[in-house]
Amino acid sequence: MAADNVVGKLVGKHAARTQLADERVDFRFKGLPPDAEGLTVGELAAERRNLFTDGFTTPVLALSAERVEHNLALMETYSTRHGLAFAPHGKTSMAPELFARQEEHGAWGITLAVPHQVRVARAYGTRRIFLANELVDAAALRWIAAELDADPDFRFISYVDSVRGVELMDAALRAAGASRPVEVVVELGAGDAARTGVRTEAECAAIADAVAATTTLRLVGVAGYEGEVPDADPERVHAWLRRMVAIAVDFDKAGRFAGLDEIVVSAGGSAWFDAVADVFAEIPDLSAPVLKLLRSGAYVSHDDGHYKHLTPFNRVPGEGALQPAFRLWAQVVSRPNAEQAFVNAGKRDAAYDLHLPEAQVVRDAESGEVRESTGIEITGLSDQHGWVRTTPEADLEVGDWVGMGLSHPCTSFDKWQLIPLAEADGTVVDYIRTYF
Repeated sequence: MAADNVVGKLVGKHAARTQLADERVDFRFKGLPPDAEGLTVGELAAERRNLFTDGFTTPVLALSAERVEHNLALMETYSTRHGLAFAPHGKTSMAPELFARQEEHGAWGITLAVPHQVRVARAYGTRRIFLANELVDAAALRWIAAELDADPDFRFISYVDSVRGVELMDAALRAAGASRPVEVVVELGAGDAARTGVRTEAECAAIADAVAATTTLRLVGVAGYEGEVPDADPERVHAWLRRMVAIAVDFDKAGRFAGLDEIVVSAGGSAWFDAVADVFAEIPDLSAPVLKLLRSGAYVSHDDGHYKHLTPFNRVPGEGALQPAFRLWAQVVSRPNAEQAFVNAGKRDAAYDLHLPEAQVVRDAESGEVRESTGIEITGLSDQHGWVRTTPEADLEVGDWVGMGLSHPCTSFDKWQLIPLAEADGTVVDYIRTYF
């Protein structure tokens, strides 16, 4: 039995909250009140402290409780309306509590990318995992085999994108004495210049043949990631998705899915899930019901930059709108002249791989009044400082708090281990623990 398997002790949708609530608050978690040292996360959450007046230190990243709930509910509604199963990509947040909440909002399971992430999800009770990568690590495959043997309710699906990969997986699973076959889907690449995945239909068939020749693997479908389509536009993305579906249809006609209870067809990042919904609605009847699995992950927090511009809801506004849920709060620690200021948040605190943070509001250090950040622009980041350019309209003093919007949720989550979940008035109602 796998040593990491705690599912027997923590079963059900509340497992993440049960275990995380008992963790002690200490120096590991930046931004939290120093006088909270020694409290459990559950005890600190029960105090319902205010983010601005009850001892939190800057910089501090917060998630909006109301906006996270809105985003969770919106994607649940969207998936249901379009007949899609939903396995949001957990690498965005690596937060088991958010995994649990996503499942409470109808998620089929969680998508992940690497073995470490699978171990995190399993430690907190996730029962269905889709691995959007080919898994060829023998040690990880031994662990997966043990998890499957130990828990008959655990379902694990992995990409395969090469005959060599199939051979490595088979050898590792046979050496591990695996009793349950690992379910796999052939990954179709999005183009010659794209990332992973098989480039041609003939290669897809060869990989399917290689899987069929094993007893340790079971082919259950076809998948891919349309976000890698070169020069992506609606026409190209729809065409690639139809190509992927056609491969699944051809596999079914050839009897490659014989004996399955369901056939898996999966795609869907956070930029083109409307195209996925369109094309998956066209999937014809196959020899078994089709699990139309969407995998978008960035929606849970959304953002104020990259996904704000790319979200499909911009193209289908009648379906609703996601709301940016992150705000990074920092204090002005230097005001050397009328055109320049510095805040105490930098590269160690803010995502900057796609866009710089966006100044949105200022909270006055004396009055607590919150106002628009007129005339304030973040122009650069050092390790622990944000460079701020100000115009004459800016009303900014040393000690003021600046609230910033961020771009790219993935690199926002991975800079913070414990993130306050705050209501609009600053009341912190919970804490989100991440494991990167």
